[in-house]
Amino acid sequence: MGSDPRTLATADAAIAHLRSLAEPDAREGMARFGINTDRALGLPVPVLRATARLVGRDQAVARDLWRSGLHEARILATLVADPAACDPGLLDRWADDLDSWDLTDQFCLNLARRTADPYARAACWCPRPRTFVRRAGFALIACLAVHDKAAPDARFLGLLPSIEAAADDDRNFVKKAVNWALRQIGKRNRTLNAAAVACAERLAARPEPAARWIANDALRELTSAKVLRRLSG
Repeated sequence: MGSDPRTLATADAAIAHLRSLAEPDAREGMARFGINTDRALGLPVPVLRATARLVGRDQAVARDLWRSGLHEARILATLVADPAACDPGLLDRWADDLDSWDLTDQFCLNLARRTADPYARAACWCPRPRTFVRRAGFALIACLAVHDKAAPDARFLGLLPSIEAAADDDRNFVKKAVNWALRQIGKRNRTLNAAAVACAERLAARPEPAARWIANDALRELTSAKVLRRLSG
């Protein structure tokens, strides 16, 4: 049953609740998907979202959850943190702590994209050398391309050079994020589709295997009849 929801007003209470729901056997499945399970309880994201509703928006609790280092507690922190209270320094510190692709993506989806200037954070993180900081930059671009409906095309056109600059990075968790960002930009509208396809064609002509993989995978989707029909509708 877990702990009494009325007690989830502190990080300790929230972590105790998570521990009461832990599924140790699920950790093997997480590991098969490339998730770092060194400090994981084996909980799926829907359970963490339900727990976040019990905690509510609380920046102090979020900070303490993050400091715990527990995998699921850190994902929970991204759900309960107040985006308005997350300055660039805190976001950079949390980005430096990222150690798994799923935590990285949840950090971007739940929190970073909602903060004051997410495009600046993406531009800052994309060139950084650490695997998951760099992934965060491109995952953030992908999340913004999907969710920031009002953003002008110029926002994303200005990020295509970052995609080209990192396309030679053959680390799996990086190249997949670079590809994700390129595909999501290209699915926003016809103008960005044309720009993303042109970017992919330049990458396809490069000698690096990572660049060619990113390009060919993106081109398959961005030039597909399904995507082109949707953009023309």
